[in-house]
Amino acid sequence: MRYILTLIIGALIGGALIYYFFVGVPQSAKLPGEPVRAPEAGGSPPGTAVLTLDENFFNTLLGTIFRDLNAPTFKLAAMQGDAASPFAFETYGSRHFRFIKTQETGGGGCQSQIVVTPEGSGVRTGVSLADGQIVAPLAFTGGYNALGQCLNFRGWAKANIALSFKADEQTLYGQINVQSVNLEGISPFLGGIVTQFVQNSINQRVNPLILMRGTQIGLAVPVQAAGGTLRANAKDIRAEIKDGALRLHITYDFGGAKGQPN
Repeated sequence: MRYILTLIIGALIGGALIYYFFVGVPQSAKLPGEPVRAPEAGGSPPGTAVLTLDENFFNTLLGTIFRDLNAPTFKLAAMQGDAASPFAFETYGSRHFRFIKTQETGGGGCQSQIVVTPEGSGVRTGVSLADGQIVAPLAFTGGYNALGQCLNFRGWAKANIALSFKADEQTLYGQINVQSVNLEGISPFLGGIVTQFVQNSINQRVNPLILMRGTQIGLAVPVQAAGGTLRANAKDIRAEIKDGALRLHITYDFGGAKGQPN
């Protein structure tokens, strides 16, 4: 009985150490600015414009990225240390670190990265807008170099996107929050570890997203007859998500600048 208990305790401690060194404790990155809230029940204040973006807009945008640009790719690990050493440190947040086997990623080496694909595992990468949420299923493939062993995997992640607005930067931010990861090509023994690692990597290495900023939000309209330029900076952004559309209620602070319009 003592031998069995020792094995069980050893397995638990070993699993905890593997999780700590290869995954770390989940940490949430703070989204810049203030969270975007729903519009006021009594209606938007004066000086508010409504910008409507539907699912077709977002999915056409994603399709163009896959067609005309490279597939979105990001590293799973940030290598630090001496290239001559067989091991290196990988920092994770402000308090955690792991030992990882270093290996060149070029020349057919193991790529410690995730590549978002248009579709895979029966899922198409896209955006769904309903019930107050921006939902984004993400199909992906990837690999991870763990102590000299290359773990190749594929699957899809269920994620939602939170919005925030930072007025002094005139920037609308987004944050991808991965809720679950479904993997293929990974043994059950390593599946939980890799799932959490993929989840944390997407949550922390991609965010925050810059969705709109500067001239994409503000206005600068030359008015020749009045001898100046009408300017408007966004002071608040609200959002409603329903019926397959995202409606941004942008409230502006208007002002004029006399002189030669530019």
